[in-house]
Amino acid sequence: MESLAGRFILLWGWRRSLVAFLAGALAILAQAPYDFFAVCFVSFPVLVWALDGAIAERPGRMLQRLKPAFAVGWWFGFGYFVAGLWWVGGAMLVEAQDFAWALPVAIIILPAIMATFYGLAAALARLFWSDDIGRIAALAASFALFEWLRTFVLTGFPWNPIGYAAMPIPLLMQSVSVVGVPGMNALAVFVFAMPALLAGYRNILPGLGIALLLIGAHVGFGYFRLRQPETPPVRPLSVRIVQPSIDQSMKIDSTSQDDIFRTLLDLSAAPVPAGRPKPSLIVWPETSLPFLLTDRPDALVAIGELLSDGKALLAGNVRAEGERHDIRRYYNSVVAINDAGEITDAVDKLHLVPGGEYLPFSGLFHRIGIDRIIAMPTEFSPGTERHPITVPGGLKAATFVCYEIIFPHEVSQGASGADFIVNVTNDAWFGDTPGPYQHFRSAQIRAVETGLPIVRSANNGISGVIDSRGRVVDAFALNVRGTLDVTLSVPSPSPALLGDAGRNGLVVAGLLALFGIGMSLLQRLRRI
Repeated sequence: MESLAGRFILLWGWRRSLVAFLAGALAILAQAPYDFFAVCFVSFPVLVWALDGAIAERPGRMLQRLKPAFAVGWWFGFGYFVAGLWWVGGAMLVEAQDFAWALPVAIIILPAIMATFYGLAAALARLFWSDDIGRIAALAASFALFEWLRTFVLTGFPWNPIGYAAMPIPLLMQSVSVVGVPGMNALAVFVFAMPALLAGYRNILPGLGIALLLIGAHVGFGYFRLRQPETPPVRPLSVRIVQPSIDQSMKIDSTSQDDIFRTLLDLSAAPVPAGRPKPSLIVWPETSLPFLLTDRPDALVAIGELLSDGKALLAGNVRAEGERHDIRRYYNSVVAINDAGEITDAVDKLHLVPGGEYLPFSGLFHRIGIDRIIAMPTEFSPGTERHPITVPGGLKAATFVCYEIIFPHEVSQGASGADFIVNVTNDAWFGDTPGPYQHFRSAQIRAVETGLPIVRSANNGISGVIDSRGRVVDAFALNVRGTLDVTLSVPSPSPALLGDAGRNGLVVAGLLALFGIGMSLLQRLRRI
């Protein structure tokens, strides 16, 4: 093992960059839909050994000394994000004649920007490097810090954080309820990188012992928590999830509006399977209606006729404010409609997708004739506040549109006071790629973090119900058209086990940072 590590340490120039790139690309196999987490026990030791050899030829100022480490981390991140986000380019091909030019933005520029976070993480860790277990702790803490920054810097895009690799199944998801995603990021890198110690003679047994202890605690806690009953009383809610599987090219075709609406009505009115109660709540996916409800009162009448007494519909729909078309503001919303065909409530999407739902630096881009990067029907305005929507049975639903579900802190805050979560999305933009599976995995993690079940309605998949422990109660595969009738078990809210999970995670990362810094300082003192 020491001979193998030496080869990686001695790599130079493009060879070292290529190895870092391949190690990062390999690590994506630990994410959904592959879930082969064992590859990280290869990728992260390789990253550690590459950083061991990342020494500037002519040590000078600090930035010059850290440049090789940044390059290693950046190439690792570039491989990770290119392999993990290539499917985003599918959105640019829906109307390829207008938006194919933006394909490099999705498959090269976006990964390059995301890779900067990993480059900075590697550079920061290298600042406190040592030749023992301290460098593993420093790397873990640094990755946790920059993964956390990735949740809000540049509007935030915490897609596929490293910690998810340690949570492929519900048994291994439960620890996130205690330490949050920040803590899982720190602990995952710490454990995944531990085999790098096999190449030396310092801290091998303590390091492997700590790794085995953490793995045992991770598995054991998951087993313990999954065996615990949900907090009584459990209140049932019969829900029908509609997955219309409308092709994206059809959704943006104005001549297909009535056909799409009729499909939604027919699916919603389909007979209930034998032995199941009639649904009290029907859920349609993001931007399911291809028109403004305020412009089509006949549609509201039809929805009212669909719903029996006391039932309700939650539908993803574009909402507009303002009378004149030239000054209207449009919102990507979830609207609640009652059995009288009345809109009783609405919650607008707060966290919009840059380049899709709105264009950053729009004034500059508008001057050169660019109003968006993908074929969305219009530019949206962000909502101003989020509140739970009351549904039949007096239960409260916290609603999140599309990729809002990937933001841990936003979901935790927005779901406060709610009984369950509704996530509507339209992943038809990305076809049969890893994207929808990765998106669904984020929803599972949010369920465990918040302790709330999630009802998810997607245009073409993955629609389903996730319980408060991250287990999939039932779900539709991609590209299936139909309805899913599920009795949602809504547990009474239970207090957090050990306080705020996100804050706990930052504490874990901080302790690892102190340990790494301490080991580095101790090693330097020994050399004096």
